Amino acid sequence: MLDETSAESSGVQSPEGMAARGAALAREKLAQAKADAARRGRLPRSEPRRRSSARRDTADPQLFGRAIRELLSDRGWEQPVAVGGVFGRWHEIVGPDLAAHTKPESFADGEVLVVADSTAWATQLRLLASSLVRRLNEELGDGTVRRVKVRGPQNGPRPTGGLRVTGSRGPGDTYG
Repeated sequence: MLDETSAESSGVQSPEGMAARGAALAREKLAQAKADAARRGRLPRSEPRRRSSARRDTADPQLFGRAIRELLSDRGWEQPVAVGGVFGRWHEIVGPDLAAHTKPESFADGEVLVVADSTAWATQLRLLASSLVRRLNEELGDGTVRRVKVRGPQNGPRPTGGLRVTGSRGPGDTYG
């Protein structure tokens, strides 16, 4: 086994000796950088920078989330993105049963258009419209959604044929 004196004489240093030498080298390089900056007249700031009202330089690095928020704000996309997020999370907002039979289709002027796959679900959604407006406003901000418009299934005109009675509309509870 090598002891410390034999390790130093053979050129091998202990981990503690290497760490101390690295710290001394770092201090030396920092002092040299400060001296170079002082010669150029650009001393590093010792106090944190104060935010000014001026816009930041676009070349400055920034956090990704902040960059996205600024982009959305600058382009006026905040509300469409929020509405898209709500449409994407429709299942979580209205619950699995209602989401299985309804789908948000559009948002314009405070009105959300929701399409139901049957007249029964359209009726159910119309009964829940006021609580749905409240829930959507919790997600989007008060007053964003003023009305929920519900559209039932959009079936075309009923085909005529030999098995149909002329003038009959069929059972009224399943066709919107």
